[in-house]
Amino acid sequence: MTLLTTVFAAIVATVIWYKGAPKSDMKVGPLCWMYWGASLMWFIDAVFAYAELGTEFFSPAPVDMLNDFYLGLSVIALGLIIWLIILLVKDPKGVIKATLLKKK
Repeated sequence: MTLLTTVFAAIVATVIWYKGAPKSDMKVGPLCWMYWGASLMWFIDAVFAYAELGTEFFSPAPVDMLNDFYLGLSVIALGLIIWLIILLVKDPKGVIKATLLKKK
């Protein structure tokens, strides 16, 4: 489930990145790289788990699937948090700078 959730997140992030690719105002590129990197990591983990477990790998317990799903969601949330920090630091539209320099 971790592989599945991160691959879906990577695909969605890539589609969003591709739609606004020439401008890239929202800096979605790093988010794509993080999700594709996580997907690659979970894929390698799945290959090694399959090598160890054999066909049992394809019939996990429901509790294990739920735990893996929560772990996948946690990875997606962490990626979004890192992306938001990058977005706030880079401030591509100048919103934070304008807000801080705004005179009352």
